[in-house]
Amino acid sequence: MKADLHIHTTHSDGTKTVKEIIDLASQNGLDVLAITDHDICREADFAKQYAASKGLRFIPGVELSTLHQNKSVHVLGYFMKDGFKSESMKQYYKMIKEGRELRTHKFIENLKTYFDIEITYESVVAFSRGIIARPHIAMAIQQQYPKYSFDYIFENFIGDQSKAYVPSTQLPVAEGVALLRRNGAIAVLAHPVLLKDHIRDEVLAMDFDGIEAKYYRNQEGDEQTYRDYAKTHGIIITAGSDYHGIENDTKHGVVGTVFMDGEDTKEFLDALQGKVIL
Repeated sequence: MKADLHIHTTHSDGTKTVKEIIDLASQNGLDVLAITDHDICREADFAKQYAASKGLRFIPGVELSTLHQNKSVHVLGYFMKDGFKSESMKQYYKMIKEGRELRTHKFIENLKTYFDIEITYESVVAFSRGIIARPHIAMAIQQQYPKYSFDYIFENFIGDQSKAYVPSTQLPVAEGVALLRRNGAIAVLAHPVLLKDHIRDEVLAMDFDGIEAKYYRNQEGDEQTYRDYAKTHGIIITAGSDYHGIENDTKHGVVGTVFMDGEDTKEFLDALQGKVIL
């Protein structure tokens, strides 16, 4: 069974709706998919039913924004049942939504201060149909300054090495993992290949249920490195395209271009049901 377990929709910073994502997953030959919007899980009941009508298995998911040493660490959560609807998860979604709105105002202020780039909050919100994320800020910049490419904006103006960068949340990694587990989810370290060098070893040593060993931006040897890590530490692996659907975006794949199958998928589904055998 082919599975892509890291996909975004218009509920965060993707460009396609839940229905459009499931249609794309079906067209691209997937058997299992998870939608993992940033800090929100919506339309999961509809997605389960619609995916089933296409012969697909849908896994409700979320990509939590957490921090370690003031650097971003993303944690993927996958739910077997309806824990994504719990009061504590709803409180988390609300907290992050409000935090991201404040973050956007600070980003706008910093962009003017450090780069003399002027955009408005309203122009950012116009690109968002859910949680505000950095791609929406990038789109607003590109609209106002078309000479800059999407990748250039990320690398120079709003990336986490930029003077204008604002962290998205203050939730520590361990608290994010604990939140997911309390609500019946397994916690997987997203795209370890993107971790900053000075925090990589400390983050890898944390208590995750799995690691995203197959990822769109992996270089040669990265997948094997993280497969070996998972085997040594008795955790599962996952795979994800991190699809967003943004035009001319070279940092993310297309639904189904990065996937796992066979025993990898079986071990993931067993872990989801609390029956891990490694």
